[in-house]
Amino acid sequence: MRSAHYTDNVFINCPFDVAYKPLFDAMVFTVHDCGFIARCALEEEDASQVRIDKIYTIIADCRYGIHDISRIELDENSGFPRFNMPLELGIFLGAKKFGVTDQKKKKCLVLDKEPYRYQQFISDIAGQDIQVHDNEIETLVRVVRNWLRTASGQQTIFGGGIIWRRYQTFMRELPQTAEELQFDVEDLIFNDYASVIARWIGKNSE
Repeated sequence: MRSAHYTDNVFINCPFDVAYKPLFDAMVFTVHDCGFIARCALEEEDASQVRIDKIYTIIADCRYGIHDISRIELDENSGFPRFNMPLELGIFLGAKKFGVTDQKKKKCLVLDKEPYRYQQFISDIAGQDIQVHDNEIETLVRVVRNWLRTASGQQTIFGGGIIWRRYQTFMRELPQTAEELQFDVEDLIFNDYASVIARWIGKNSE
């Protein structure tokens, strides 16, 4: 059974490493500032549950999905690329294709850092409307905002430029807002960060 927040939930499928973190942080903020709820694998830390089952559960509970497939470089340690992002995109598309009722209403945004590059390594999604962020945070914020505005049809979402300025202000005030919630800003886990965003938006909703 889906949760009451299904139509507001946005599944985020992207790298979780240090290099991508500035983009990830901005993406999560943008999702929330647009009035939605960011969901990802980092929210669950149940060691008794297999990771792929966690992904299935979260995807099933999200109408929207943002999938960044830009990380195709070889891992320095293993010498292999990471395939988690294409896998989770495939699960999301499969849920939309073969799911029932609300699952068929799923919508997704696919991101890459360069135009048409995806055709070299995942050509089967050529029919998807791939958006480019150039590894630029402001570009990512605007792309995510514009897609959520179009996909949801909501007319009360701030413009991209406004959300970008709000994010910059949020980042400056992040330490203070985290302290208000008695969090260590240097040690925020995903759920803490989401709570900090919610508190800041609640104080800066106009």
